[in-house]
Formats: sequence, structure tokens, C-alpha cells
Amino acid sequence: MARTNFDMLLQAGCHFGHLKRKWNPAMAPYIYTERNGIHIIDLHKTVVKIDEAAEALKNIARGGKKILFVGTKKQTKEVIAEKATSVNMPYVIERWPGGMLTNFPTIRKAVKKMANIDKLMNDGTYGNLSKRELLQVTRQRAKLEKNLGSIADLTRLPSALFVVDVMKENIAVREANRLGIPVFGIVDTNSDPKDIDFVIPANDDAKDSVEVILNACCAAIAEGIEERKAEKADEKAAEAQSEAEEEEAKPRRQARRPRKEVEAPVEEEAAPAAEAEEEAAE
Repeated sequence: MARTNFDMLLQAGCHFGHLKRKWNPAMAPYIYTERNGIHIIDLHKTVVKIDEAAEALKNIARGGKKILFVGTKKQTKEVIAEKATSVNMPYVIERWPGGMLTNFPTIRKAVKKMANIDKLMNDGTYGNLSKRELLQVTRQRAKLEKNLGSIADLTRLPSALFVVDVMKENIAVREANRLGIPVFGIVDTNSDPKDIDFVIPANDDAKDSVEVILNACCAAIAEGIEERKAEKADEKAAEAQSEAEEEEAKPRRQARRPRKEVEAPVEEEAAPAAEAEEEAAE
């Protein structure tokens, strides 16, 4: 069953591309026609591509891995933050910090610095600072929170990138390509899809268009997370059952051991009795 349909995407305006003169020829397979100088995206292909991307995202989430959502456009920031938070995934909606993936240890140091500031503020270490020094620390903390607060829980490189507008976020795409991280992207008619592993041809400027696609993808991620939880619960239940069976088997094994010890002396006593009978017969 498809996670979206033609009418749903049409209503959200996913079919509107860019002006014909701004198109990228590599997007030709996903363009249906041209109206009033604007390219119209083939939504039948978009439905198929959303299903493919959603299934792949579901498998990644089922493996307990992280997917980093990236989109710094003003009109889509809130949607991306909301949807990523709903499935407990990291996201970047402010300026992309250059080298975030290729120089990940440095980014982690900045995140740890933010946590360290919080710790020192809570334990009263900063209580002796002057107002000016305290203001500088507070501003530094606010800046770190704005740029890196949404990736504070990302302790290692993400297993995938989901990008809204691959043309605007080209630095993030290049870093992911360099490290071999698969990229899922909403690709408009003015973008090049060659560096995107899972292309979703659609309007990447409209909030409704981005929202309907993220709804389908995040629903798949949520399913993957739930399946992982169910698998872990089954594993724990199986382990508990095997432990219970072992506990039940222990008394049985212990009950068998004394019988062998009792039977052994009986055989030893039987041997002299047989010898006495033979002597009497002689």
C-alpha cells in the first residue's frame, strides 16, 4: 500500500517545479510537462519514489541508527524540526556547520563544551564571575545551542541524511558523499539528482509540499522504531523463558545424581554375596 497518493501530493502543490529556463536537464525523467513557463513534476513517479525512500528509512530506523534531517530554508525550518523531533532524530535547520560530517570530532567537542558550560552554571562555579564575563558565557552558550543544540544527542556519524533542497544544502550532500553516507533528498527541477541516492522529485519550496513528504517518511521511521522495540521485547522474553527452563531443569539434574551414588554400593555388596554362594556350593 502506497504511503501517499496522487491527489494528496497534488493538493499540497508537490507538482510545481521551477521556471523552464532554470531547469536542470538531469531532472528530465521526472518532469511531466510545462505550463506557463513552469515545469510540472510527474507525481506518479513521486509517489513511487516516496515509497522507496520510506522503506529504506524504515530499515535504517529498525537497525537502531540515526538519520540526520537537513533543511535551512526559512519556510521549511519549523516543519523539519517538528517532524524530526517526533521520531527522535537529529536535525540541522540553521546554517550548516562546515565539516560537520568530515570533521565530526571537532563538532562533538563544541557540543561537549556546551554541556560543560551547563554543568559549571549549575554547580555555581560561574557565581564569582563579573556581569560582563557571565554575559559572554551566556551568549556563547546561546550560540552553541542555536547551531548545535539539535544534534546534541548525535554521538556518532549518522547512517543517512535527509535533505530538503539538495541545491541549497550542497555542502552537506558533498560531505555525505565523501563519507559514503546515503542521501535522501527532495529534489526540485533546478537541482542535480546525480549525487542523491534516493531521489524524491517534488517542490522543495512550499511548506505543504515538504510536510506531506516528511509525514510519509517519518511515519515509516516510526514504524521501524516500533518494530525494533518489539524485536527487543521478544528477545528479552525468549531469554527469560530459557533462563526459567534452566532453573526448572536444575532440580531434576540434582535429583538424578544421588540415585547413581546409591546404586553403586549395591552392586559392590552383591559381588561378595555371589562369591559366598559359589563357595557353599563347592
